[in-house]
Amino acid sequence: MTIDAGSAAGFSRRATLGAVDQASVRPVRRGDAIRELKKRDNYTNFAHIGFVYLVIAASVGLTIWSYSEVAAAGLGWWWNIPMTLLCVAAVGASQHQFGGVIHEGTHFTLFENKILNEAVSDWLGGFPIYTSTFQYRLHHLAHHQFINDPLRDPDWAQLHDSGHDLDFPITHVDMLKELGKQLWLPNLFRYMIVRARYSALGHDNNPYIDREHRGDRLPTTAGVLYAVVAPIAAITLIKTGHGPWAFAAIGALTALLVAYYSLLDESKLPHAHVDTVISHRATSISRIVFMAIVYSALTAVEVSGLGPAWNYYGLLWILPLFTTFPLFMIMRQWVQHGNADRGRYTNTRVFLVNPFIRYAVFPFGMDYHLPHHIYASVPHYKLKGLHELLLDDPQYREKGIVVEGYFNSPHGEVPERNPTVIEVLGEKYAPKPDGEVYVDTNTLEYANVRDAEAIRRESEASARGE
Repeated sequence: MTIDAGSAAGFSRRATLGAVDQASVRPVRRGDAIRELKKRDNYTNFAHIGFVYLVIAASVGLTIWSYSEVAAAGLGWWWNIPMTLLCVAAVGASQHQFGGVIHEGTHFTLFENKILNEAVSDWLGGFPIYTSTFQYRLHHLAHHQFINDPLRDPDWAQLHDSGHDLDFPITHVDMLKELGKQLWLPNLFRYMIVRARYSALGHDNNPYIDREHRGDRLPTTAGVLYAVVAPIAAITLIKTGHGPWAFAAIGALTALLVAYYSLLDESKLPHAHVDTVISHRATSISRIVFMAIVYSALTAVEVSGLGPAWNYYGLLWILPLFTTFPLFMIMRQWVQHGNADRGRYTNTRVFLVNPFIRYAVFPFGMDYHLPHHIYASVPHYKLKGLHELLLDDPQYREKGIVVEGYFNSPHGEVPERNPTVIEVLGEKYAPKPDGEVYVDTNTLEYANVRDAEAIRRESEASARGE
């Protein structure tokens, strides 16, 4: 169903412009309004990020408290299972929110100051889930520009390589079966491994990767090894009664990696057709330092006898990272662009869902995905206003789709209602074979792109379907 001003979506059309010449004035005013919506600041998103950290702290804190209560009551360990599952779900949803932080950072809409934007996106969003903003930016800019292009959209390739691509259109029953398959944990693990590989090493057909100067894979491998070896060393030393030596092990490994990245020849670092805001060298060192701080803090809690911090980290952070976090990502990735074409107004939709689904599946404005893909430089907290503004555009109003509810409509089975997420993936909403092809160049608005001619050639080839 197309966007209707009087539909159950609950949005009203903007007031008409009165007796003035609407045809000439409306585009001017809309342009002014969009420029206003694109304005960012250096403080608003701290509140949004702070809320996510509050959810994590409350979830983990209550779960650990419940463990102590169960132990004090002399109950069996299985009494901890319900609270653990709730915490794993809440933390996985919050890790997906961190993905939303990086997404905003990628578009330079987290903060107006680019250094602040990059640093906060990395330290408070990317590093906690073992990734970085710049690597995601290379992946995501190509997705925006070449949306649903099977050759150039990294999201397509990543889903295919991990075995998570679906044959759209898909029936309700088959969609529920596919979701059910994700409860088999190896499927989620494979999804995360492939996604991590794409973020770290890129996609061969991604035009933003400098294929001639990819750099050496050893720096990436060294970082991955540190992330795994440092915890193993610390935990082993703690369990064998050598807790203080765990700090020395973390310190020695950290110093070794920092020295390695500091002395690494520039040619060994990855290169791309998009300029970095913070250098690859500085980002690599920062990520190691971040992990060292986290690992040292966990070790300090263990050594001081305050609790099994490393056990909690594994159960309540690493477990969600490979289970509920990828599950929520898959639930979003399938529906945002699945069963859609490459048209400007038809490559994604607007998703109106309950607050719990919004937090877990559509973080940081990803529910208003259609206006985001039309104007990617608008911050997430202004996308609803952008959607209301774009309702004045006849093409947006007639071609765009508002989706209400994930599995069930909040309006029941009334004749005139918007489709649910499950319904919009079916035959009724399947794209026409001769649909429009739109290549988005506006997504590059805040990025400094080198070799623009090569990008232009890729854009033209994509538009021709080559």
